[in-house]
Amino acid sequence: MTAHRTVRLVLSLLAGLLLAGTVTTTAAQAEDGYRFWGYYQWSGSQWAFAQKGSDGVVPKDGSVEGWRYAVGGAKPRVPRAAGDFNAICGTTPAESGKKRVALVIDPGTQADSATGQTPPAPTGTCVVTDPAATGAKVLAAVGPVRIEKGLTCGIEGYPETTCGQPVSKINVPATDAPVTLQIQPAVGSTAIPTATPQANTPAPAKQDDDSSAPWGGIVGLAALVLLLAGGGLFLSRRRRSQHAGQ
Repeated sequence: MTAHRTVRLVLSLLAGLLLAGTVTTTAAQAEDGYRFWGYYQWSGSQWAFAQKGSDGVVPKDGSVEGWRYAVGGAKPRVPRAAGDFNAICGTTPAESGKKRVALVIDPGTQADSATGQTPPAPTGTCVVTDPAATGAKVLAAVGPVRIEKGLTCGIEGYPETTCGQPVSKINVPATDAPVTLQIQPAVGSTAIPTATPQANTPAPAKQDDDSSAPWGGIVGLAALVLLLAGGGLFLSRRRRSQHAGQ
């Protein structure tokens, strides 16, 4: 059996044991687990570990999908924010022939990181897509996804390396502190967003400004011409009078 099939089988068995109620986990209980991206659906006001891979799930319109990167064992580490469809897709208008799916991506904590890479902030994005789109297509709509051996290993560049890494004797907290999602702009929507109404402010009327127009210079030039003309007339009359006296 190949390594990726083994990882997938172990994860499925762990999720099945959890759902059957045969495994209990307490705070700081040491166990073996994996560091991986878990795939979840919001159902009944809580996150449920997906029973199929994202390429085999077709979420319905109005549903909420979730991804969480963490070190997990028998108890899956679910996204730390609630799957609030209205908070994520409430301002995105419905479109004919398409569905809206709220997508929660939680890269986890610094303690979950294997490479020391700082995890990005958890986000919520409304994905508008065709009704037949799978969970994998919904995820790919928000950014690049790194797939290795059939496993989702990196989302939007996190983590840069490693995939389904086994971890020995992990200490899984009973609960994770909740976080606030950074709501991102909707993707896939063709609806034109309604702009915030702005008051129509009329453009200021153009004011006559003698200081900026050439009128001052024109008036000065005209005065100079008149002065010169007047001087010429005075000189002409003086000469006539001199000639008449001779």
